[in-house]
Amino acid sequence: MDTKSEIRDFLTSRRARIAPEDVGLPVFGGMRRVPGLRREEVATLAGVSVDYYNRMERGNLAGASDTVLEALSRALKLDQAERSHLFDLARASQAGRPRRSPGSRRATVRPSVQWMLDAMTGAAAFVQNGRLDILGSNQLGRAFYSELFSGEPSSVALNWARFIFLDPRSMSFYADWNRAAKECAALLRMEAGRDPYDRGLTDLVGELSTQSQAFRTHWASHDVRLHHKGIKHFVHPMVGELELSYDRVELAADPGVTILAYTAEPGSRSAEAFGLLGSWAASSDEPAPAESPGT
Repeated sequence: MDTKSEIRDFLTSRRARIAPEDVGLPVFGGMRRVPGLRREEVATLAGVSVDYYNRMERGNLAGASDTVLEALSRALKLDQAERSHLFDLARASQAGRPRRSPGSRRATVRPSVQWMLDAMTGAAAFVQNGRLDILGSNQLGRAFYSELFSGEPSSVALNWARFIFLDPRSMSFYADWNRAAKECAALLRMEAGRDPYDRGLTDLVGELSTQSQAFRTHWASHDVRLHHKGIKHFVHPMVGELELSYDRVELAADPGVTILAYTAEPGSRSAEAFGLLGSWAASSDEPAPAESPGT
């Protein structure tokens, strides 16, 4: 990833979405040549010189202090995810400090982590890295995302983004596909700020950009988001509609690797359907009974 271009496009897109009246600036008559705030207005709000802000928006955040970045975050009304992204971009722009995340390159999970997944019988659980490769899963997880696990050739890494943007079946699996697509692109954009030197991520973005107009549109928005908890809706091909809570937990021993678990509210219709799915998954994984002697 070109860090300077990332910084330039991110700051420009955040500036363009803010109207002067949103930050208490007077609006005079006449048409403004650009949407949102002007550079000099952002500079004033952030308490820096116009020349300094121009340098930052050209993609140079090297040397910017935390105080300046905080002031810029307030001026551009950045949310928590956007603020974190700005700080990641600033760190990535420091000369001679390539950001490397071993977890982003991990291809498998440690045995003890897989044992933990297998012990989570009431949740659909997965291990993923920053570029949304699926590194491990439990039995219910594979049954829940059965179309993903059955659709990719073994030579291709299972990946949430590939499923969402390149597999037509995802359109009916996600009750709100547009939301899922937007969030997925935003998560990849967030990872690009954390680790712009990840060749696998660059290749993935290139693949998706070439094959999916929807991805190109969402990627161009430069939106970012955090993905810690929430509720999502699905339409599973076997058990129908599901409303599931999701929680994401970072593995401290494996930087860049997280566990993602989906659970249903006890006593709900979704919990009943999830239980049926788990029973089906358990029975389908049972070994065939041995033939009796003489048969």
